[in-house]
Amino acid sequence: MAKNEPFDPELVRELARMVAETDLTEIEVEKGDLRIRVARKIETVSVQVAPSAPAAAAAPVAAPPAALAPAPAKSGAGHPGAVPSPMVGTAYLRPSPDAKPFIEIGTKVQAGDKLLLVEAMKTFNEIVAPRAGTVTAIFIEDGMPVEYGEALLVLE
Repeated sequence: MAKNEPFDPELVRELARMVAETDLTEIEVEKGDLRIRVARKIETVSVQVAPSAPAAAAAPVAAPPAALAPAPAKSGAGHPGAVPSPMVGTAYLRPSPDAKPFIEIGTKVQAGDKLLLVEAMKTFNEIVAPRAGTVTAIFIEDGMPVEYGEALLVLE
């Protein structure tokens, strides 16, 4: 901007109105040494959609007894006996849809016993007990996606 030309705030207001009234995100005007640029900030919002369950999982399944129902997810993250997921994937409490679960609340396990499976990249990974104990809470459901470090269950 030249030192001898006065700054015109009305010009900036008019440019701002033009940006607001149109789909423009910015406008720039240059006249001699004077250059004015007006831009509006556009915030993008990303939305993540959970993948839909496989068709077989949509079939009605008998609900487990209330005493054996898994607790709400992530409720045991700070528990000292929590067993965290070592990877991102899909957790399975049973080897096949019609098989008995590996564990239930109250199951006593030894170090190295299979607790559940986490499928990642079409590979089923066994999650084993890090120590002996009794399963006192299960925070996941069969076929549920899990994140790295998410509490899967509590072993006391």
